[in-house]
Amino acid sequence: MSNNRVDIYQGWCKKCGICIAFCPEHALEEDNEGFPKLSNPEKCTGCGWCEIRCPDFAIVVSNNEKTEK
Repeated sequence: MSNNRVDIYQGWCKKCGICIAFCPEHALEEDNEGFPKLSNPEKCTGCGWCEIRCPDFAIVVSNNEKTEK
């Protein structure tokens, strides 16, 4: 299971599909309303391409992995 988290702010998203197109692992898909969703979280590598390419800053990628000390 992936430790990566993808938060999509629908209020900012204009449903352009750029994030889906740039996802190298095909982890994102459109939902029934046309918004992107993380449909395959196990495929997400946390690369951040969706976040970087989003023209509306509607996506935030974070890693939930806890570091050991």
